[in-house]
Amino acid sequence: MVKNRRLESEGPIFGVRHLQCLLVFCGLSVAYALRVNLSVAIVAMTDRNDSNPNFDEYKWTEKTKSLVLSSFFWGYVVTQVPAGSLAHKFGGKIMLLLGIGVCSVLTILTPICAKLGDWKLVCGLRVIQGLSQGFLFPSTHTILSKWAPVEERGTLGTYSYSGAQFGTVVMLATSGVVASSSMGWPGIFYISGGVGMIWTFAWFAWGASSPAEYKRISPEEKKLIETSLGFASKPEENTTPMKTPWCRILTSVPFLVLTLVHCTHNWGFWTLLTEIPTYMKNILGMDIKSNALLSALPYTAMFLMCFVFSTLQSTLSRHQCIPLSVSRKLFNSIGHWIPMITLIALGYVGADRINLAIVLLTITVGINASTYLGFQVNHIDLSPNFAGVLMGITNCAANIMSIIAPLIVGFIVTDEKNSAQWRFIFFIAAGFYFIGNLLFVVFGKTTVQSWNDMESSRVAKGRDGNCAESQH
Repeated sequence: MVKNRRLESEGPIFGVRHLQCLLVFCGLSVAYALRVNLSVAIVAMTDRNDSNPNFDEYKWTEKTKSLVLSSFFWGYVVTQVPAGSLAHKFGGKIMLLLGIGVCSVLTILTPICAKLGDWKLVCGLRVIQGLSQGFLFPSTHTILSKWAPVEERGTLGTYSYSGAQFGTVVMLATSGVVASSSMGWPGIFYISGGVGMIWTFAWFAWGASSPAEYKRISPEEKKLIETSLGFASKPEENTTPMKTPWCRILTSVPFLVLTLVHCTHNWGFWTLLTEIPTYMKNILGMDIKSNALLSALPYTAMFLMCFVFSTLQSTLSRHQCIPLSVSRKLFNSIGHWIPMITLIALGYVGADRINLAIVLLTITVGINASTYLGFQVNHIDLSPNFAGVLMGITNCAANIMSIIAPLIVGFIVTDEKNSAQWRFIFFIAAGFYFIGNLLFVVFGKTTVQSWNDMESSRVAKGRDGNCAESQH
C-alpha cells in the first residue's frame, strides 16, 4: 500500500494516461452519437412537417423504420468476438481509429445513400457501420488494460465509458434543432460525421495503444503504470497470450447467467433508446425540437447517475459494509427492478400527463446506470485474464436482442398512436428486466473461476475436448 502511494505521488495530476482516457471518452461520445443519430433523424426523414420541409421525405412504414433502426446491429454482433483478438494483435489504437473513422465517413454519406437507394441502401450502410463499431468496446478494454494503473482502473474506466451517455445526450438534444434549421435532417449526419473525422485525426496524433508507444510520456508516469500492472518486472509474460479455455467458458453456469442478464438488459435499454423519439411524437404529441431535447433528458440523468452510484459503491466498499457478491446483486437489482416498475407505470400514462411520462422515462433510463456496478463488471469478477473475451461473447449475444427488439416493436405497434400497443412494448421490456435480474440474483457469482488461471487452463486442456465439466 505504501508502495502504491509512493508511485501515485510520482505521477502528474493530469498525465498522459488521463489524456488517453479523455480521448477515449470523446471517441465513445462520437461513436454513440453516430449510433443514435438515426433515431431522431428518422422522425424528420419520414415527416417533413416535423422539420425543415425543403428536404426529401420518405414514406417508410413502421416495420420499415424498425428494420432500418435495427440494421446497425446486424453488423455489430459479427465483429464482437474477433475484435478482442485483433485489438490484442494490432493494438487498441489502430482498431479504434479504423472503427470510428469508417463509421464517420459512412455517416456523412447517409443522405446520399437514402436518395439513391431509399431504405435498402441505408440498411446496407448501417450494417457496415455496425461492423466497424463492433471493435469499439474490445479496443477500449484493450487500451484501458494498458494505460490504467490497478489503483485507478475503476475511476478511469468510469470516466471513459461515461462518454457513451454523453454522446447520446448531445446527439438527441441537438438533432431536433439541426433538423429544423436550414441544414435540415441531412445536417444531423453531416455534423456528427464531421465531428467523428476530427476525433479520428486527434486520436491518430495523440492516441497510443500503450505507454511504451507514447514517446513523450514522463519516466515517472511510465514507471507508475508499468509497475502497477506488472509490465516492468516481467515484460516477456505480457507478450505471450494465454490459451483461451473456450469450452470451459461456454459451459460455466455463472457465465451463462451473465450472458442472459446482459441479453435482457439490452432488450430493455435499446427498445427505449431507439423508440423514445417515435413514442414522444405519436403518443405524447411533441414536435421534433421538444422531442429531441426531452429524449436526451433520460440519458443526461444516466450520465450523472454513473458518478453517483460509483461514489456510493466506493463508500460501501471502503467501509466494507457489504460483500462483493451482495454489492453486485444489489446494484443490479436497483438498475433493473426499479426501471421494471416505472416501465409498467409508463404504460398507463396518457398524453394528458406528459410531465409524469417524462419523469418515468427519466427514472427508467437514469437508474439503469446502476448496472455498471452490477452485471457489467461481473466479467472481471469471473475472469480477470479473459474479461475481454467474456465481454465479446456476452455483448455479441446481447446485441442480437438489440436487433430483435426494434423489429418486435414494428410488428406489435401497427398504429403508432395506439397507447395500448405501446403499453405492451413496455410490459415486454419490464418482463425481461425482471427475469434477467432474478437469474443474476439466484445464480450469479463473483468468485474467480478456476479456468481463469493459466495453470488451471493447462491442466484442464485434456478435459476441454469433451466439455466434461463446467466451473461454478
